[in-house]
Amino acid sequence: MKYIENLRDELNNADAIVVGAGAGLSTSAGFTYDGPRFYDNFSDFTDKYGFHDMYSGGFYPYKTLEEFWAFWSRYIMINRYENAPKPVYDKLLQVLKDKDYFVLTTNVDHCFQKSGFDKYRLFYTQGDYGLWQCSEPCHQKTYDNEETVRRMYDEQKDMCIPSELVPRCPVCGKSMTMNLRSDMTFVEDEGWHAAAARYQRFLQDHDDRHILFLELGVGGNTPSIIKYPFWRMTMENPHAVYACINYGDAFAPKEITDRSITIDGDIGEVIESI
Repeated sequence: MKYIENLRDELNNADAIVVGAGAGLSTSAGFTYDGPRFYDNFSDFTDKYGFHDMYSGGFYPYKTLEEFWAFWSRYIMINRYENAPKPVYDKLLQVLKDKDYFVLTTNVDHCFQKSGFDKYRLFYTQGDYGLWQCSEPCHQKTYDNEETVRRMYDEQKDMCIPSELVPRCPVCGKSMTMNLRSDMTFVEDEGWHAAAARYQRFLQDHDDRHILFLELGVGGNTPSIIKYPFWRMTMENPHAVYACINYGDAFAPKEITDRSITIDGDIGEVIESI
């Protein structure tokens, strides 16, 4: 396929590659949030509350924190601490490992690091399923949750965790919540700001160079984080190329079509072809 060949050439010849990864990349890797994977893990919640996907369950107004964390501990376990069903991230690393790259992602499932990507070349803009923060928040710090989440997952009964496992802020005592950007209470901790600075440095160091902006599975929910900036930076740099791989939603604005590669297809299959 011509577009695959063009993308392969750009990957080989670009001075630097900036990857923008959205939910479609993890979907290609098998991290689906509805269908059999949902029912295999949350059938009791479906029977009780009637929702049919993990996103809906994540926003449900549970009456107790014990039930809230029973749902979320399962959610975190299968989407953060278990590996993706398909090795799409591993294959992407094989394509990029010897190249000068940086990854900007809205995904919060940690798949890049689990697959061996250099954590200093990653910027998770929207948080991490593996982190908690104060729900207030009373301070700008996050906390690793793996040990407690695994206990929640193992010890829950009748859709509730033991009360002693409900996480509380060590500073103010209020309940903890997920470090996920959903409103103005999202904590941008020291690690977040350090990653943001590394990303900006990478862009500055490669300004006006032959950069490939490679967009993978970015939808329309938060286009201002990856899609629109990639379009703008491609327009501003005559040496830049924009590539978009997205199943059913691959396109580029007319201003950069002569320097764009758009592939409507499954990301994993395209990476395999490369």
